[in-house]
Amino acid sequence: MKKVYSFLFIFVLVLMAACGDDNENTNESSEDNADNAELTPVKFALDWTPNTNHTGIYVAKEKGYFEEQGLDVEILLPGEVGVNQLLAAGKADFGVSYQEGLTQARSEGLPIVSVAAVIQHNTAGYASPVEKDITEPKDFEGKKFGAYGSDLEKAMMTTLMNNDGADVEEVDFITTGDSDFFVAVERDVDFSLVYYGWTGIEAELRGVDLNMVYLADYSDKLDFYTPILATSEDMIDADPETVKAFTAAAVKGYEFAIENPEEAAQVLIDAEPDLDPELVKRSQEWLSPRYQDDAERFGIQEQERWQKFADFLLDNEIIDEAVDVDKAFTNEFLPED
Repeated sequence: MKKVYSFLFIFVLVLMAACGDDNENTNESSEDNADNAELTPVKFALDWTPNTNHTGIYVAKEKGYFEEQGLDVEILLPGEVGVNQLLAAGKADFGVSYQEGLTQARSEGLPIVSVAAVIQHNTAGYASPVEKDITEPKDFEGKKFGAYGSDLEKAMMTTLMNNDGADVEEVDFITTGDSDFFVAVERDVDFSLVYYGWTGIEAELRGVDLNMVYLADYSDKLDFYTPILATSEDMIDADPETVKAFTAAAVKGYEFAIENPEEAAQVLIDAEPDLDPELVKRSQEWLSPRYQDDAERFGIQEQERWQKFADFLLDNEIIDEAVDVDKAFTNEFLPED
Protein backbone atom coordinates (compact mmCIF):
# COMPACT_ATOMS: atom_id res chain seq x y z
CA MET A 1 0.00 0.00 0.00
CA LYS A 2 2.83 2.39 0.83
CA LYS A 3 4.24 1.75 -2.63
CA VAL A 4 0.91 2.72 -4.19
CA TYR A 5 0.75 5.96 -2.19
CA SER A 6 4.36 6.74 -3.08
CA PHE A 7 3.60 6.19 -6.75
CA LEU A 8 0.53 8.40 -6.59
CA PHE A 9 2.51 11.13 -4.79
CA ILE A 10 5.24 11.10 -7.44
CA PHE A 11 2.61 11.09 -10.21
CA VAL A 12 0.94 14.18 -8.73
CA LEU A 13 4.28 15.99 -8.51
CA VAL A 14 5.06 15.18 -12.16
CA LEU A 15 1.59 16.30 -13.21
CA MET A 16 1.96 19.59 -11.29
CA ALA A 17 5.35 20.18 -12.88
CA ALA A 18 3.92 19.53 -16.32
CA CYS A 19 1.06 21.92 -15.65
CA GLY A 20 3.59 24.46 -14.51
CA ASP A 21 5.53 24.07 -17.77
CA ASP A 22 2.30 24.41 -19.76
CA ASN A 23 1.39 27.55 -17.87
CA GLU A 24 4.87 28.94 -18.47
CA ASN A 25 4.65 28.16 -22.19
CA THR A 26 1.17 29.64 -22.33
CA ASN A 27 2.43 32.80 -20.62
CA GLU A 28 5.33 33.05 -23.08
CA SER A 29 2.95 32.55 -26.00
CA SER A 30 0.61 35.18 -24.60
CA GLU A 31 3.50 37.60 -24.23
CA ASP A 32 4.56 36.97 -27.84
CA ASN A 33 1.01 37.53 -29.04
CA ALA A 34 0.81 40.70 -27.00
CA ASP A 35 4.05 41.94 -28.51
CA ASN A 36 2.78 41.21 -32.03
CA ALA A 37 -0.53 42.87 -31.22
CA GLU A 38 1.33 46.07 -30.42
CA LEU A 39 2.90 46.13 -33.90
CA THR A 40 1.08 47.72 -36.83
CA PRO A 41 0.50 45.11 -39.57
CA VAL A 42 1.82 46.18 -42.97
CA LYS A 43 1.56 44.39 -46.32
CA PHE A 44 4.41 44.88 -48.79
CA ALA A 45 3.99 43.66 -52.37
CA LEU A 46 6.87 42.50 -54.54
CA ASP A 47 6.82 43.28 -58.23
CA TRP A 48 8.72 40.18 -59.31
CA THR A 49 10.36 37.02 -58.04
CA PRO A 50 12.53 37.97 -55.02
CA ASN A 51 15.85 39.39 -56.18
CA THR A 52 18.51 41.91 -55.17
CA ASN A 53 16.25 44.86 -55.94
CA HIS A 54 14.41 43.73 -52.81
CA THR A 55 17.33 42.99 -50.49
CA GLY A 56 16.85 46.05 -48.29
CA ILE A 57 13.31 44.97 -47.44
CA TYR A 58 14.42 41.48 -46.45
CA VAL A 59 17.26 42.92 -44.39
CA ALA A 60 14.91 45.34 -42.61
CA LYS A 61 12.62 42.45 -41.75
CA GLU A 62 15.33 40.01 -40.64
CA LYS A 63 17.34 42.58 -38.67
CA GLY A 64 14.26 43.84 -36.84
CA TYR A 65 14.32 47.35 -38.33
CA PHE A 66 10.60 47.21 -39.06
CA GLU A 67 9.86 46.03 -35.52
CA GLU A 68 11.96 48.90 -34.16
CA GLN A 69 9.56 51.19 -35.98
CA GLY A 70 6.53 49.35 -34.56
CA LEU A 71 5.69 47.48 -37.76
CA ASP A 72 4.92 43.84 -38.54
CA VAL A 73 5.67 43.61 -42.27
CA GLU A 74 4.31 40.78 -44.42
CA ILE A 75 6.03 40.37 -47.79
CA LEU A 76 3.58 39.45 -50.56
CA LEU A 77 4.94 37.54 -53.54
CA PRO A 78 3.79 38.71 -56.99
CA GLY A 79 0.46 37.47 -58.30
CA GLU A 80 -1.87 38.14 -61.19
CA VAL A 81 -2.69 41.66 -59.99
CA GLY A 82 0.06 44.26 -60.38
CA VAL A 83 1.55 46.20 -57.49
CA ASN A 84 0.09 49.56 -58.55
CA GLN A 85 -3.40 48.07 -58.64
CA LEU A 86 -2.92 46.44 -55.23
CA LEU A 87 -1.80 49.75 -53.74
CA ALA A 88 -4.65 51.70 -55.30
CA ALA A 89 -7.20 49.15 -54.07
CA GLY A 90 -5.76 49.11 -50.55
CA LYS A 91 -4.82 45.42 -50.83
CA ALA A 92 -1.19 46.32 -50.07
CA ASP A 93 0.21 49.22 -48.07
CA PHE A 94 3.56 49.49 -49.84
CA GLY A 95 5.25 47.81 -52.76
CA VAL A 96 7.92 47.81 -55.45
CA SER A 97 6.99 49.82 -58.53
CA TYR A 98 8.75 51.69 -61.35
CA GLN A 99 8.66 55.31 -62.43
CA GLU A 100 7.41 54.34 -65.88
CA GLY A 101 4.56 52.23 -64.50
CA LEU A 102 3.66 54.62 -61.72
CA THR A 103 3.49 57.61 -64.08
CA GLN A 104 1.20 55.70 -66.41
CA ALA A 105 -0.91 54.58 -63.45
CA ARG A 106 -1.38 58.17 -62.29
CA SER A 107 -2.39 59.20 -65.79
CA GLU A 108 -5.14 56.59 -65.51
CA GLY A 109 -6.32 57.95 -62.15
CA LEU A 110 -4.54 55.60 -59.76
CA PRO A 111 -3.24 57.76 -56.86
CA ILE A 112 0.10 56.00 -56.32
CA VAL A 113 3.13 57.80 -54.86
CA SER A 114 6.84 56.94 -54.89
CA VAL A 115 8.52 57.43 -51.51
CA ALA A 116 12.07 56.29 -52.35
CA ALA A 117 14.27 55.33 -55.27
CA VAL A 118 15.78 51.87 -54.83
CA ILE A 119 18.42 52.39 -57.53
CA GLN A 120 19.57 55.93 -58.22
CA HIS A 121 20.16 55.54 -61.97
CA ASN A 122 18.50 53.37 -64.58
CA THR A 123 20.51 50.16 -65.03
CA ALA A 124 18.31 48.80 -67.84
CA GLY A 125 19.86 48.27 -71.24
CA TYR A 126 19.66 46.33 -74.48
CA ALA A 127 21.61 43.11 -74.05
CA SER A 128 22.92 40.84 -76.78
CA PRO A 129 25.52 38.09 -77.09
CA VAL A 130 28.78 39.61 -78.34
CA GLU A 131 28.67 37.56 -81.54
CA LYS A 132 25.58 39.55 -82.59
CA ASP A 133 27.88 42.61 -82.86
CA ILE A 134 25.33 45.05 -81.40
CA THR A 135 27.31 47.76 -79.64
CA GLU A 136 25.29 50.94 -80.32
CA PRO A 137 21.70 51.87 -81.28
CA LYS A 138 22.34 52.00 -85.04
CA ASP A 139 23.28 48.31 -84.84
CA PHE A 140 19.65 47.51 -83.97
CA GLU A 141 18.74 47.92 -87.64
CA GLY A 142 18.07 44.59 -89.32
CA LYS A 143 17.92 42.78 -85.97
CA LYS A 144 15.17 40.98 -84.06
CA PHE A 145 14.19 42.51 -80.72
CA GLY A 146 12.58 40.41 -77.98
CA ALA A 147 9.75 42.63 -76.72
CA TYR A 148 7.06 42.56 -74.07
CA GLY A 149 4.71 44.19 -76.55
CA SER A 150 4.25 47.71 -75.12
CA ASP A 151 4.18 51.07 -76.91
CA LEU A 152 6.75 52.35 -74.41
CA GLU A 153 9.34 49.86 -75.68
CA LYS A 154 9.16 51.22 -79.20
CA ALA A 155 9.17 54.85 -78.00
CA MET A 156 12.35 54.28 -75.99
CA MET A 157 14.11 52.49 -78.81
CA THR A 158 13.02 55.18 -81.28
CA THR A 159 14.62 57.85 -79.09
CA LEU A 160 17.93 56.01 -78.92
CA MET A 161 18.00 55.19 -82.61
CA ASN A 162 17.00 58.69 -83.70
CA ASN A 163 19.84 60.10 -81.60
CA ASP A 164 22.16 57.68 -83.41
CA GLY A 165 20.85 58.47 -86.91
CA ALA A 166 19.09 55.12 -87.27
CA ASP A 167 15.55 54.01 -88.17
CA VAL A 168 13.49 52.02 -85.68
CA GLU A 169 11.30 50.72 -88.51
CA GLU A 170 14.26 48.59 -89.53
CA VAL A 171 13.93 46.61 -86.28
CA ASP A 172 11.79 43.47 -86.16
CA PHE A 173 9.83 43.48 -82.87
CA ILE A 174 9.14 39.91 -81.74
CA THR A 175 6.86 39.55 -78.72
CA THR A 176 8.55 37.16 -76.32
CA GLY A 177 6.88 38.33 -73.10
CA ASP A 178 8.50 36.84 -70.01
CA SER A 179 10.47 34.23 -71.95
CA ASP A 180 13.90 33.34 -70.61
CA PHE A 181 16.42 35.78 -72.06
CA PHE A 182 19.06 33.14 -72.77
CA VAL A 183 16.64 30.84 -74.56
CA ALA A 184 15.22 33.76 -76.55
CA VAL A 185 18.57 35.11 -77.83
CA GLU A 186 19.71 31.63 -78.75
CA ARG A 187 16.55 30.67 -80.59
CA ASP A 188 14.29 33.60 -81.50
CA VAL A 189 15.82 37.09 -81.24
CA ASP A 190 19.08 39.03 -81.36
CA PHE A 191 18.69 41.31 -78.35
CA SER A 192 16.34 42.28 -75.53
CA LEU A 193 15.95 44.82 -72.72
CA VAL A 194 17.28 43.57 -69.36
CA TYR A 195 18.60 44.75 -66.01
CA TYR A 196 22.28 43.99 -65.92
CA GLY A 197 22.28 43.59 -62.15
CA TRP A 198 20.39 40.29 -62.52
CA THR A 199 20.37 38.98 -66.09
CA GLY A 200 23.80 40.41 -66.87
CA ILE A 201 25.28 38.82 -63.77
CA GLU A 202 23.61 35.53 -64.65
CA ALA A 203 25.26 35.77 -68.08
CA GLU A 204 28.65 36.15 -66.40
CA LEU A 205 28.02 33.02 -64.34
CA ARG A 206 26.96 31.14 -67.48
CA GLY A 207 30.07 32.28 -69.33
CA VAL A 208 27.98 34.22 -71.87
CA ASP A 209 29.64 37.47 -72.97
CA LEU A 210 27.14 40.28 -73.51
CA ASN A 211 27.20 43.68 -75.14
CA MET A 212 25.10 46.26 -73.28
CA VAL A 213 23.55 49.44 -74.67
CA TYR A 214 22.23 51.30 -71.62
CA LEU A 215 19.21 53.59 -71.96
CA ALA A 216 20.65 56.25 -69.65
CA ASP A 217 23.87 56.47 -71.69
CA TYR A 218 21.99 57.74 -74.73
CA SER A 219 19.18 59.87 -73.30
CA ASP A 220 18.78 61.66 -69.95
CA LYS A 221 15.02 61.43 -70.49
CA LEU A 222 15.35 57.69 -69.99
CA ASP A 223 17.35 57.85 -66.77
CA PHE A 224 14.17 57.22 -64.82
CA TYR A 225 13.93 55.67 -61.36
CA THR A 226 13.47 51.94 -61.58
CA PRO A 227 12.60 50.34 -59.24
CA ILE A 228 11.02 52.51 -56.53
CA LEU A 229 9.20 52.00 -53.23
CA ALA A 230 5.62 53.15 -53.51
CA THR A 231 2.45 53.63 -51.50
CA SER A 232 -0.90 55.32 -52.09
CA GLU A 233 -2.19 58.82 -51.44
CA ASP A 234 -4.82 57.26 -49.18
CA MET A 235 -2.11 55.67 -47.04
CA ILE A 236 -0.21 58.95 -46.81
CA ASP A 237 -3.34 60.91 -45.88
CA ALA A 238 -4.69 58.38 -43.39
CA ASP A 239 -1.48 57.22 -41.69
CA PRO A 240 1.59 59.35 -42.44
CA GLU A 241 3.34 58.06 -39.32
CA THR A 242 3.28 54.50 -40.65
CA VAL A 243 4.58 55.73 -44.02
CA LYS A 244 7.41 57.51 -42.23
CA ALA A 245 8.17 54.47 -40.07
CA PHE A 246 8.15 52.05 -43.00
CA THR A 247 10.36 54.28 -45.14
CA ALA A 248 12.86 54.79 -42.31
CA ALA A 249 13.19 51.04 -41.74
CA ALA A 250 13.43 50.26 -45.45
CA VAL A 251 16.12 52.90 -45.93
CA LYS A 252 18.07 51.40 -43.02
CA GLY A 253 17.82 48.00 -44.68
CA TYR A 254 19.19 49.26 -47.97
CA GLU A 255 21.92 51.23 -46.24
CA PHE A 256 22.96 48.01 -44.51
CA ALA A 257 23.07 46.28 -47.91
CA ILE A 258 25.25 49.09 -49.28
CA GLU A 259 27.77 48.67 -46.49
CA ASN A 260 27.50 44.87 -46.13
CA PRO A 261 26.67 43.32 -49.51
CA GLU A 262 27.85 39.83 -48.62
CA GLU A 263 25.85 39.61 -45.40
CA ALA A 264 22.83 41.25 -47.01
CA ALA A 265 22.94 38.71 -49.83
CA GLN A 266 22.93 35.90 -47.28
CA VAL A 267 19.82 37.36 -45.64
CA LEU A 268 18.01 37.16 -49.00
CA ILE A 269 19.31 33.65 -49.66
CA ASP A 270 18.17 32.44 -46.23
CA ALA A 271 14.73 33.96 -46.72
CA GLU A 272 14.31 32.65 -50.28
CA PRO A 273 16.28 29.36 -50.48
CA ASP A 274 15.08 28.61 -54.02
CA LEU A 275 17.29 31.42 -55.36
CA ASP A 276 20.73 30.64 -56.81
CA PRO A 277 23.11 31.64 -54.00
CA GLU A 278 26.01 32.50 -56.30
CA LEU A 279 23.77 34.67 -58.49
CA VAL A 280 22.43 36.51 -55.46
CA LYS A 281 25.92 37.12 -54.05
CA ARG A 282 27.40 38.34 -57.33
CA SER A 283 24.35 40.45 -58.11
CA GLN A 284 24.41 42.05 -54.67
CA GLU A 285 28.10 42.87 -55.01
CA TRP A 286 27.37 44.61 -58.33
CA LEU A 287 24.19 46.37 -57.22
CA SER A 288 24.96 47.56 -53.69
CA PRO A 289 27.09 50.57 -54.73
CA ARG A 290 24.44 51.51 -57.30
CA TYR A 291 21.60 51.84 -54.79
CA GLN A 292 22.73 55.31 -53.75
CA ASP A 293 25.39 55.92 -56.40
CA ASP A 294 26.10 59.66 -56.71
CA ALA A 295 23.08 60.84 -54.69
CA GLU A 296 23.58 62.70 -51.42
CA ARG A 297 21.60 59.98 -49.62
CA PHE A 298 19.81 56.76 -50.40
CA GLY A 299 16.32 57.02 -51.85
CA ILE A 300 16.36 60.67 -52.91
CA GLN A 301 14.45 61.58 -56.09
CA GLU A 302 14.78 64.64 -58.32
CA GLN A 303 11.80 66.54 -59.66
CA GLU A 304 13.60 67.27 -62.94
CA ARG A 305 14.03 63.60 -63.78
CA TRP A 306 10.40 62.85 -63.00
CA GLN A 307 9.32 65.75 -65.19
CA LYS A 308 11.55 64.80 -68.14
CA PHE A 309 10.23 61.29 -68.24
CA ALA A 310 6.60 62.37 -67.81
CA ASP A 311 7.08 64.76 -70.75
CA PHE A 312 8.64 61.93 -72.74
CA LEU A 313 5.58 59.74 -72.13
CA LEU A 314 3.24 62.55 -73.12
CA ASP A 315 5.20 63.52 -76.24
CA ASN A 316 5.19 59.90 -77.38
CA GLU A 317 1.45 59.49 -76.64
CA ILE A 318 2.10 56.78 -74.06
CA ILE A 319 -0.12 58.82 -71.72
CA ASP A 320 -3.00 61.01 -72.86
CA GLU A 321 -2.79 63.76 -70.26
CA ALA A 322 0.01 65.49 -68.42
CA VAL A 323 0.81 64.14 -64.96
CA ASP A 324 1.57 66.39 -62.00
CA VAL A 325 4.88 64.84 -61.02
CA ASP A 326 4.99 66.77 -57.74
CA LYS A 327 2.19 64.48 -56.61
CA ALA A 328 3.78 61.35 -58.09
CA PHE A 329 6.76 61.27 -55.75
CA THR A 330 7.92 62.66 -52.43
CA ASN A 331 11.14 62.82 -50.43
CA GLU A 332 9.40 63.95 -47.24
CA PHE A 333 9.40 60.52 -45.59
CA LEU A 334 13.09 59.81 -46.08
CA PRO A 335 14.96 59.94 -42.78
CA GLU A 336 17.28 62.86 -42.19
CA ASP A 337 21.01 62.23 -41.92
